[in-house]
Amino acid sequence: MAKVAFLGLGVMGYPMAGHLAAKGHEVCVYNRTAAKAEQWAKEHKGRMAATPAAAAEDADFVMTCVGNDDDLRSVVLGDEGALAGMKEGAILVDHTTASAAVARELAAVAREQGKGFVDAPISGGQVGAEKGILTIMCGGEEADYKAACPVMEAYGRRMDLLGGVGSGQLAKMVNQICIAGVLQGLAEGLHFADKAGLDAMKVVNVISGGAAQSWQMENRSETMTRDEFDFGFAVDWMRKDLGICLDTGNDIGASLPLTAMVDQYYADVQAMGGGRWDTSSLIRRLRQLDAPYRGKGDK
Repeated sequence: MAKVAFLGLGVMGYPMAGHLAAKGHEVCVYNRTAAKAEQWAKEHKGRMAATPAAAAEDADFVMTCVGNDDDLRSVVLGDEGALAGMKEGAILVDHTTASAAVARELAAVAREQGKGFVDAPISGGQVGAEKGILTIMCGGEEADYKAACPVMEAYGRRMDLLGGVGSGQLAKMVNQICIAGVLQGLAEGLHFADKAGLDAMKVVNVISGGAAQSWQMENRSETMTRDEFDFGFAVDWMRKDLGICLDTGNDIGASLPLTAMVDQYYADVQAMGGGRWDTSSLIRRLRQLDAPYRGKGDK
């Protein structure tokens, strides 16, 4: 068992840190809102610290799971940041969905101090975090990755090292690009079925056994037809991720026309007041756009 610090107790980090404690690791947590850390420490009989540096002191591994590049820098760098408290030879594992550039930046600082770094963004959503079945996309040195794997297995079902530092973040961008396209296609398909006068869920039951099948169809089609979007991954977070994808695409010369289009559709959802709705809320945008029109299938 390892001594682990976990920094960031949001909807993903809170249960992930819980799985570490349940597996027998000695866990100390830090969260910007101290009340959340106090709640976690009481629930899991663990420890909390007032600063990232204090949480990281004497830890073998420091896990971070925060909001964005700036949040990540704030908990890792500086006199009270994680690197200031980490011992030589300890490994920083970052589960934040951030840019590949910030991963390389932090890895370089860690390396200068004799500390390891793995960028390890996650996929699987809040449900995956709660069940401990996340997918983890990793970048970094093989030795650091192999050392961290037994710890990450507390909450990860599938993980792989995809290349050097930053590769995990680049792979997460691929993940988000694919999800954006699939969700828009599913939203349009379900909306079309409804406008055509079909029972959308009967259609899904038929086509989900064929080439149209996807995780989104299996897990979100029913709630989409019911116009329910109060769970899962929020539109605000998706726009942050797609912004990283589009910026990186510009940097490397990768054209992302569909991603850019869906990003603007999510901007429309935000303008509707849906920043905290689940990403499947793209269908609500279509319903609003087409509300004045009564097609042949409309009752």
